[in-house]
Amino acid sequence: MVLQSSLKNCLQLSCILRTPKAGFRSTTSGGLIIQSLSNDVYQNLAVEDWIHDHMNLENRQVLFLWRNSPAVVIGRHQNPWQECNIRLMRQKNIKLARRRSGGGTVYHDLGNINLTFFTTRKKYERMENLKLVVKALKALRPQLDVHVTDRYDILLNRQYKISGTAAKLGGTTAYHHCTLLCNVDKFVLSSVLKSPYTGLKSNATPSVPASVKNLFEEDPSLTCEMLLDAIAEEYATQHQIDHHITLINPADETVLPGINNKRKELQTWEWVYGKTPKFSVSTCFKMVCKDSALDVKVDMDVKHGRIEVCNIDLPEQWLPSALCSELVKSFTGSKFCPDETTALATTLLRVCPQDDELHSRWNLLCEHMRMLM
Repeated sequence: MVLQSSLKNCLQLSCILRTPKAGFRSTTSGGLIIQSLSNDVYQNLAVEDWIHDHMNLENRQVLFLWRNSPAVVIGRHQNPWQECNIRLMRQKNIKLARRRSGGGTVYHDLGNINLTFFTTRKKYERMENLKLVVKALKALRPQLDVHVTDRYDILLNRQYKISGTAAKLGGTTAYHHCTLLCNVDKFVLSSVLKSPYTGLKSNATPSVPASVKNLFEEDPSLTCEMLLDAIAEEYATQHQIDHHITLINPADETVLPGINNKRKELQTWEWVYGKTPKFSVSTCFKMVCKDSALDVKVDMDVKHGRIEVCNIDLPEQWLPSALCSELVKSFTGSKFCPDETTALATTLLRVCPQDDELHSRWNLLCEHMRMLM
């Protein structure tokens, strides 16, 4: 029975056609399935924005399929320092992006499938979308134990989260997007989604940790292409549309006018970091210079990603108060950012007295301040 079902699905999936562009803008009604040719997180999020802002969904529903190279994506109202290890992400060249939707933080790589369901606000129904995904999985592999929870997650074997949900509800249009863990690097996932920053207080929306598992761990014969096609097939069947996937290039202005401006905005520091809800940092660290050790206390208030208030408490004999005051003054109004801290420290060091010991202490203090960011 399973073999017959698998053969049937293979025949069905072989009928799915992928064609470039295909003029989907001129389509006036019915459903539409779009797949991105890009693995860039900012380009793909920009496509979501573009469809939400420009496409008439009154007589049409759209499914957008996309995959990203390594990236951490946070919800619109989240704090990246609270949610992830930004320092490690910089080392591993993992991008950080902020969605326009709410919800929690997720890690993407090419072992993760992203699905975005677009409708009018009146027709918005994320439970039905998730049931569609589960039905597609069961059609492809009937033995899979997958189900949707009341929290709008999809669980594997009743305990492992393989899909999380977020949404944006506009005035007349809406979209619901979810992930599907296929073959994600779970070691990287757990490493980058663990914040190392201490003393941080924020009212930002926190993520809810969950045990996760890849679908490929359950069934190694699966591929991302098989899963994408199965979901597209089920979507086409339910919406009574052609079994056809339109391929789009998210950088193509002839198909998506204004798309590159949307991408650029999503990449800006002001959006990724500057939209962080106000938070504070109150922490201590120990500095060791030659034979002396010193405890330093730092308090900062950060608003719109910039340091609004800064206090550094350390003995005057270790660093002249005038120099410390100048550092605090420079920090105030600056970005809560290690690169900006380095630039400030370098500039102030030029006016610092020519004293090797003083320079060593200054550099040590600035390095610890960088580590807070």
